[in-house]
Amino acid sequence: MNTRLLRMLALAGALVVSIATARADPTEIKIGVLKVGATGPVYVGLAHGYFEQEGLKPELVYFGAGSAVAEAVVAGSVDVGVTGLTAGLYNLAAENQIRVISGLHREWPGFHELGYFASPHAWAMGWRSFKDFPGHSVAITTIGSTTHYALGLLAEHEGFKLSDVQAMPMQQIPNSASAVLGNKADFGLLPSTFSDRVAAAGGNLVGWVGDVTPWQIGSVFTSKKAADTRHDMLERFLAAMRKSAHDYYDAFTTPDGKRRDGPTAQAVLEIISKQLGVPAARLDDEVPYLDPQMRIDLADIDHQIAWYTEHHMIKAPVTGKQVVDLRYASLMHPGAK
Repeated sequence: MNTRLLRMLALAGALVVSIATARADPTEIKIGVLKVGATGPVYVGLAHGYFEQEGLKPELVYFGAGSAVAEAVVAGSVDVGVTGLTAGLYNLAAENQIRVISGLHREWPGFHELGYFASPHAWAMGWRSFKDFPGHSVAITTIGSTTHYALGLLAEHEGFKLSDVQAMPMQQIPNSASAVLGNKADFGLLPSTFSDRVAAAGGNLVGWVGDVTPWQIGSVFTSKKAADTRHDMLERFLAAMRKSAHDYYDAFTTPDGKRRDGPTAQAVLEIISKQLGVPAARLDDEVPYLDPQMRIDLADIDHQIAWYTEHHMIKAPVTGKQVVDLRYASLMHPGAK
């Protein structure tokens, strides 16, 4: 056997050993999420083994608010965040500490993620429309959160000032739900998974955010350091997430972006149900929209930054192009579905 052939066999053997080692020792990755329906694509990826297929060993770390996930990413206690965009995230991006690497869920007409709910007292008093918000209190998670921004969009849409309502930061989603159920807040911005609890207590839904003010609410993000030094791990993570995104989209969405249940919808609902401890039948009406390519709307990011800046929640100048890392992220064209 000649020397060249021996070298080729040795290289092939080394490659086999390398692949086997990679499969035997997957890369651990901690994923910061909220325990809500919008985390569904991550749950699908876990159930279908997509992360393992990419040589990853995922661990979910739960938080009570999106801003806490961004802080954890920068602190290094989680590797990636998969949740909503917040003023806190934009401040960290302005400090060159965090980068958005893909889009995720969107508030979209016909899809239910965040809802405006009236407390039992408000409902009994007949305060049942957006026109009733001025002069009343609204529970949000934190100042600068996705719920705060959604309330700001509603104020713009309905023609009242944000100062016309009393925004009550409750720090965590369960606290916001308790404030609404216990009549400490007249209204509250809550994930769709809380709708039955509010209705059972005598409150009710006023309207869905996506039906009134669609926007880019969710993203995948990581620290600037990780974006610069852990490219392979992040690309593998995004590859797994895109597989999940396609499964999720096919289960609940028509090709033109309309809500409908496909043949795999029940199976996907069961996956999410198991993680959230919520009956699958109830989750069917509470599915957020997800772009199957996980693109991000850069123009919408700039609008968010402008709003947070106007309301003195962003400390230093920053633009969408500084926030979104185009080495990873794909952009959504205006009007795309």
